[in-house]
Amino acid sequence: MSSSLATVICVIGIAGLFYLDRDRKVRTSKALWLPVIWLGIVGSRPASAWLGISPATTDSASQLAEGSPIDAGVFAVLLAGGIIVLISRRRRIGACLKASWPILIYFAYCLMSVLWSDFPDIAFKRWNKAIGDLVMVLVLVTDTEPVAALGRLISRTGFVLMPTSVLLIRYFDNLGRGYDPDGNSMNTGVTTNKNMLGVITLVISLGALWRFLNVILAKRQPNRVRQLLARGTLLAFGVAVLAMAHSATSVACFILGTVLILATYLPFIRRRPGRVHALVVMILLAGGLAMLFGGQAGIVHALGRETNLTGRTDIWAAVLPVVPNRVVGAGFESFWLGPRVEKVWSNLSRYMHVNEAHNGYIEVYLNLGWVGLALIAVILISGYRDAISTFRRDPRFGSLMLAYVAIAAMYSITEAGFRLLDPIWIFFLLAVVGAHGIAAGIGMRGRRPPGATSDRIARPSSSDALAPLCWE
Repeated sequence: MSSSLATVICVIGIAGLFYLDRDRKVRTSKALWLPVIWLGIVGSRPASAWLGISPATTDSASQLAEGSPIDAGVFAVLLAGGIIVLISRRRRIGACLKASWPILIYFAYCLMSVLWSDFPDIAFKRWNKAIGDLVMVLVLVTDTEPVAALGRLISRTGFVLMPTSVLLIRYFDNLGRGYDPDGNSMNTGVTTNKNMLGVITLVISLGALWRFLNVILAKRQPNRVRQLLARGTLLAFGVAVLAMAHSATSVACFILGTVLILATYLPFIRRRPGRVHALVVMILLAGGLAMLFGGQAGIVHALGRETNLTGRTDIWAAVLPVVPNRVVGAGFESFWLGPRVEKVWSNLSRYMHVNEAHNGYIEVYLNLGWVGLALIAVILISGYRDAISTFRRDPRFGSLMLAYVAIAAMYSITEAGFRLLDPIWIFFLLAVVGAHGIAAGIGMRGRRPPGATSDRIARPSSSDALAPLCWE
């Protein structure tokens, strides 16, 4: 098949998926397109790379520092649009932020850390972009139909990125494939490297699985067959792209996230929600030990890892001695800038031009020190606690929030997951903010009652004592 014909089929197929998944009874805000576009860019390539204005990768410290004015402009426009939307929903925003106080403290500390950065202007610009992640999450959770909005975010992004990745890998080698530091060929799809392809596929595929299961259980839902076809196709694409990406961390997280979601659908766990604690502990221990302490174990090689975690231990050994301050770090997103990064690169000839620690916890430590790590720990603990509370109120929605919190914690063992403009970080924020809102009794319209199967959200009765502020 020629590349031109494959492209036409791909475009028609994407349009068909959108058509099959439509639901006119659900009316989400048009502002939902802002987080869809934001995630679409974050989960693929910068706008400048798609336009051919700048290279898709950076190979010098100066490029890491300067960035692209085109990309900055695109993100600024989206951020401005998101802020305008949130101003119109200011009554709901206050309740959301109040319930999500650990995240507010973390972002405030990140802003404060700009003061001791060696590059305060760059750090401040990056903080503005990081705020964009939170703004897009708030645009979604304050939608009039937030659960449906989440489903549409997953589908709209996945319907475009997943088939397009397959198209680029199969028919456009110059765009869909690249080479790793050892010169080995890798599939990159719509992204710039296999790890990024793996993580965007991971978060989309878990959401697709959740939506697919909900339609399976909704035996009386209108248009059930065509929605099963659309969501099942997206899930199949996700599994196929994960296999093509060969990203061991994303594959392991998808498997364990799938196990967690499926297990929470079992009656004996739903009847006793407390049992989910033991389930999560077992999943985190199994995944974490397999990826981090596997050593010579066969499971490490089965996941495609070397015994040094594909060079990650070399990177960790090179960056830890270079951190300028153990307590407060180098400043927000400032470690990989200037002479410091040149020094790291000089000690990593094989992995030269690396721009992350390949461990979320170490990455936070490098930029924000022990204080930043403590704040991330607070967010993880409070997010998990509220995800459990959400699971008790609404097992189906809570299972997905719990899965995103759990895989973010596990993914960050071997990748920099707690970092701005990263799909796993965005969905982690989404899970924490959503779980906080519901656990605080704010999101009564943002959840479906137990037993509900549609993407539509049950509205509270007028006698409900808890005012729907956040997910109104």
